[in-house]
Amino acid sequence: MSVLKAFRLPETLVAKLSKIAKENHRSEKFYVEEALRHYFADYVDAQIAKDRFNDPKSKIISSKELRGRLGV
Repeated sequence: MSVLKAFRLPETLVAKLSKIAKENHRSEKFYVEEALRHYFADYVDAQIAKDRFNDPKSKIISSKELRGRLGV
């Protein structure tokens, strides 16, 4: 089920959205949905990282140790 939402956007964003949609033969709705999906996924990841960083019980490791654990 979809719900209608209306937003005012700056003209510069609208122009970029229209251009990308036309160039790629996709709807503007497609790109708005994709952008929101990516934003929310990134937001959730950032919030988890922030919560872990602020948790006094969470062990913080160096990037060198992390790379070692990952084998890179």
